[in-house]
Amino acid sequence: MGTLNDILQKATREHCAIGHFNISTLELLQGVVEAVGKTKTLVMIGLSEGERKHIGLERAVCLVKTYESELGVSLFLNADHSKSVESACAAADAGFNSIHIDASEHKYEKNIEMTRAVVRHVQKISSNISVEGELGFVPGESKVGDDEIKINESLYTNPEAVADFVEKTGINRLAIFVGNVHGLNKNEPKLDIERIRQIRKNVPESVALVLHAGSGILRDDIDRAIVAGIANIHISTELRVAFSDGLRHALAENPKETAPHKFLQNSIHRVSDVVEEKIIAFRRGHDV
Repeated sequence: MGTLNDILQKATREHCAIGHFNISTLELLQGVVEAVGKTKTLVMIGLSEGERKHIGLERAVCLVKTYESELGVSLFLNADHSKSVESACAAADAGFNSIHIDASEHKYEKNIEMTRAVVRHVQKISSNISVEGELGFVPGESKVGDDEIKINESLYTNPEAVADFVEKTGINRLAIFVGNVHGLNKNEPKLDIERIRQIRKNVPESVALVLHAGSGILRDDIDRAIVAGIANIHISTELRVAFSDGLRHALAENPKETAPHKFLQNSIHRVSDVVEEKIIAFRRGHDV
């Protein structure tokens, strides 16, 4: 099947995208795995720093490896939004095969310094571990919001800076801000597709472009983003909503049920449905 870097390069060439799905519980993981089993399509499974703290680094690695063996499909485990070099390196040391170092809140030179430090550490472990850096600050949180989001376009990823950032850091993937906002918001902004095209032209073919905050983005924008060069799309909030809605519904329908393995099944299936829908949408008619 090849490394994650190989797969993302192929996805870029064929105008399709690999789905990245965040989990924080075993049931969310089961929902993702259920969809993977149906579609036989590889995915990335992400855990933010908070999610990693909740599950545990080594436990996450063992769980994903177990399901990967059972399914016979590659599951790439990503340390999502690592805010420090120490956090990112700890995940790599624990066995994660993908690391996202998010130093986008820092000034440009500090971002480069932190990102490069993670790349150097990871390279000492294995050349097969994929490292993602971020340029351009993606706002919002992975939750449902009622407020209108005001976009500061000055924070968008600068297409003129990406080549320098990639060269100085040595990353394999670049996360960009082009109108994507974390969470499900009252006014989902449209993506700057032309900016994606410009960024894609300015980075080497070996570097994949990543779109965070994929939840809530219109299907047409997703399609156009993939054609423009996005090879990896992150989904989190939609999974959280599916899980919590499924749980509320199950408990409302069976208020006397006390067996978690019974009332959690509805949540697992709802998560699976969302993941399957995204996998199919991201393929754009191609299988990676």
